[in-house]
Amino acid sequence: MYKQIAANKRKTVFLMLGFIAFIGAISCLFAWYFNDWTIALWTLIVAIGYAAIQYFFANSAAIAMTGAREITKKDCPRLYNAVENLSITTGLPMPKVYIIDDPAPNAFATGRNPEHAIVAATTGLLDIMNDKELTAVMAHEMSHVKNYDIRVSMIVFGLVCVVGLFADLASRMLFYGSRRRDEERSPVGAALMILVAVFAPFCAMIAQLAVSREREYLADASSVNITRYPEGMISALKKLQSQSQPMHRQNAAMSALYINNPLRKGFLSNLFSTHPPIEKRIERLEHGKTTF
Repeated sequence: MYKQIAANKRKTVFLMLGFIAFIGAISCLFAWYFNDWTIALWTLIVAIGYAAIQYFFANSAAIAMTGAREITKKDCPRLYNAVENLSITTGLPMPKVYIIDDPAPNAFATGRNPEHAIVAATTGLLDIMNDKELTAVMAHEMSHVKNYDIRVSMIVFGLVCVVGLFADLASRMLFYGSRRRDEERSPVGAALMILVAVFAPFCAMIAQLAVSREREYLADASSVNITRYPEGMISALKKLQSQSQPMHRQNAAMSALYINNPLRKGFLSNLFSTHPPIEKRIERLEHGKTTF
């Protein structure tokens, strides 16, 4: 567990540095193509500033995208008490608790560290889970908090957003062009700009996949270790599998934060899903019952 926490802290630093390097490379490409090196300077300044802002405010952006609302114990005692009890059990600070008005059963956690963590559940999750299953799901989310998965996921979420912005900018700049005459433009530069517009979002998606799948297995196992009741997590996953549905507010950048894929099902969404198949997660828990 401590190794996982240390690894996630290192991964956060590498992601931030990698983000700045990646954006710097793209900005240099823009500057070279349009023969204006001030583009590279200002883009890099903005990227560094964005990385700093992202570290402190990405959780607010995630909450805004989901339309979640913060609750107190009197608003939803069942959910609040489950999180509060888990906070005491794990020795973690009490996170802020949110509810998302959505019939799709799902939950997520975010924040830059356990002291600034947020956990959220949909109304659909509360409707289908019994108390033991709900506790198991929230223990899964609290495991992400304890393991510092939330920090890594938050950074990746922000990077996916900004890479998508740069890809859109590249496509617009290619469409409208510069004031340089067409014969002065480099066909190689145009080809590189097209590659940026097409493959930058793909690279961001691969980054999501790289940090998401294994951490779900770990959080499932950590949930069982916290609750000492494997059947709770197994039963919860079975319900998520049988009653899964896409969320109303879908955002690919946020998909990795959830316990279950919130996007509409399809060939591409399954191929590039940030989550391992639920049947494999259940299978791992079934095999590990004797070791928990």
